[in-house]
Amino acid sequence: MARSGRVHSFQSLGTVDGPGVRFVAFLQGCPLRCKCCHNPDTWDMSGGTLYTADQVVDKAKHYREYFGNDGGITLSGGEPLMQPEFVYEIFKLAKQNGINTCLDTSGCVVNERVIELLKVTDRVLLDIKYVNADLYVKNVGCSIEKPLEFLRLLQEMSIPVTIRQVIIPTVNDSEEDIITLKNIVKEYTQVDKIELLPFKKICSIKYEQMGIEFPFANIPEPSGETMQRLNDLLK
Repeated sequence: MARSGRVHSFQSLGTVDGPGVRFVAFLQGCPLRCKCCHNPDTWDMSGGTLYTADQVVDKAKHYREYFGNDGGITLSGGEPLMQPEFVYEIFKLAKQNGINTCLDTSGCVVNERVIELLKVTDRVLLDIKYVNADLYVKNVGCSIEKPLEFLRLLQEMSIPVTIRQVIIPTVNDSEEDIITLKNIVKEYTQVDKIELLPFKKICSIKYEQMGIEFPFANIPEPSGETMQRLNDLLK
């Protein structure tokens, strides 16, 4: 197992990365090229900084008093599944220290190493980015079957799941989109929450600094009214 891996950055007291207050490690590397990606600087598999699993968990332990009953450590990215042994080691150590574990993922990889890390995962935040298969290929770079296969695995392993979707005006913000999403996941009893997140363009500066185009630069951010209307459909 990999006792070390590449980390892009840390967030000490995250409140939108799983239940309660979380220590968040954003791991380096992602095989997808989502057109709405907030973190293009995490794509490069060879970027970031090397840390051992012990170092990551030691950092998290500094904030244990803020976790309460619900908080803990979240591994995000990038795509954490690109470093499955590293994730496994971090989560195993966290569990040994009584720290709740949460995985934030696109669900784009399923293999034996991923199954092993899920055995020490308390909750998964799973992105189902679109409900349309064509949009998935066009705007993500993988098949919609990837996250659905991952969701089936989480159901089989009885792991609690929060489904997340970024709402992008003119792309996936219709009432039909949200009702379809609701219908897709309703058969999975492990899904206990759906979170709709507003598309943000604060990441544009990263694309400029990297000298690459932000594909959705001309799409507006959704209004608060739109987000409320779509969230009401989930009730």
